[in-house]
Amino acid sequence: MSVVEISRVSKQFGQTTALQGIDLEIGEREFVSLIGPSGCGKSTLLRIIGDLIEPSSGTVVVNGKSARQARNDRDYGIVFQDPVLYDWRTVAKNVALPLEMARWSRQKRNERVRRMLELVELQGFENHRPWQLSGGMQQRVSIARALSFDPALLLMDEPFGALDEMTRERLNIELLKIWEASGSTIVFVTHSITEAVFLSTRVVVMSPRPGQISELIPVDLPQPRTAATREAPSFFELVTHVREALHLGHDLDRAAPVTQEAKA
Repeated sequence: MSVVEISRVSKQFGQTTALQGIDLEIGEREFVSLIGPSGCGKSTLLRIIGDLIEPSSGTVVVNGKSARQARNDRDYGIVFQDPVLYDWRTVAKNVALPLEMARWSRQKRNERVRRMLELVELQGFENHRPWQLSGGMQQRVSIARALSFDPALLLMDEPFGALDEMTRERLNIELLKIWEASGSTIVFVTHSITEAVFLSTRVVVMSPRPGQISELIPVDLPQPRTAATREAPSFFELVTHVREALHLGHDLDRAAPVTQEAKA
């Protein structure tokens, strides 16, 4: 079953074409990473899937519905690079916010928050404020909040991009555990080739602007993935494959004839 179906999606910002002719299907419980050079439209595509912006043309279907209806039905959660937590609310109350807005009962809300904090291994921090937590812990709170209402789809826009490498690698492993336990489908934007390969069941390589899909690369590394996964020859082979696909897409873009639109 396809959780996301993208058909011929393009996006214009004034005279600039950010995305052009995107076709992509994402299946249930997949972990799909979008990777490409800066400005290629990765985050724009993620926001179109999440109905934060509208495509200029084409269609997006989420869980068999329009992206707008899926958002209204709370079919997905979103995690950005900045955790966007409220300093005046405790960790527990930050996680509970979407449930309060959905008018869950206090008892049901408290039980769900407890389960989410267990999922992200933050038991004991319920009454802390965000400013009392490390950057990695804040991001785990953000993930718990996004998963609190059990969305079918989790959209993540470079959630670990501001973290140091050691924290990022540790959170990669924790995210895979959360993904396995939650049963959600994840669409993940990153600039890191190694992160994309380590996390994903499939990597979507995008070309320079106007963003198009250059290649879809299956990642058949065994689960569960651990620190040892990053040392396996098959991991390095896939990293090389993604890197070459990125370079090829860039070289093809440079070799393409200049159109009147590009001149403008």
